[in-house]
Amino acid sequence: MKLKYKIIIIISCVFIFLYFFIILWYNGLIWPNTPSKKKYPVRGVDVSSYQGEIDWETLENQDIDFAFIKATEGSGYEDEYFQQNFQNASETGIRIGAYHFFSFDSSGITQAENFIKTVPKTQNMLPPVIDLEFYAQHGSDPPEKEETRYNLQKMIDAVYDYYGLMPVIYVTDITYELYIKGYFDDNDIWIRSIFTKAELPDERKWTFWQYCNRGRLDGYDGAEQYIDLNVFNGTKEEFENYKG
Repeated sequence: MKLKYKIIIIISCVFIFLYFFIILWYNGLIWPNTPSKKKYPVRGVDVSSYQGEIDWETLENQDIDFAFIKATEGSGYEDEYFQQNFQNASETGIRIGAYHFFSFDSSGITQAENFIKTVPKTQNMLPPVIDLEFYAQHGSDPPEKEETRYNLQKMIDAVYDYYGLMPVIYVTDITYELYIKGYFDDNDIWIRSIFTKAELPDERKWTFWQYCNRGRLDGYDGAEQYIDLNVFNGTKEEFENYKG
């Protein structure tokens, strides 16, 4: 009987540990990924209207070096906080860039036009980002590869022609495997990997890594209490000179 009770106690302790781990993880108090500050000294966030009003000086004072700010989505949507965020962030020491949420349902050219009319050219801006991830029904029914690559390339070309900066492509494991692997070699990669170490399924190197989507920082008051946390794959000096 003693062995039986020991097994019950061990199993109970494991369940209690897992329960509290899940609670702490869900509330952003602990995280499976904790990239080394020594290895990845350059830290950043990405934000959108979900973070509401942002105090950029407060963010800067929490060792934030860069921020990608949502600008547009598809061919007609502009994030309601973009202009305010872009202006206010530019008045700090945070290096900023803008990102576009790519639509599988509209032309790459019209998406580029939407981004270009929204995002101003600024000195020392980070390269534009095209966020390639699934939404709505596309998660279970991925769009056709050739058409997606065609529209993505059209947007990349138009954005590059206007800003003179080669866009970064933000990917998940799935979108990289389906659409990017073996293509778009001139574009740097920003990988979302929130549970495991960032790795691409080939010899290609990533440039940015979103390692946490439930970060907690001071300085914003939106409906979303969490903020995405990222690192740059390089030194402080390399980041200062980084242009994509």
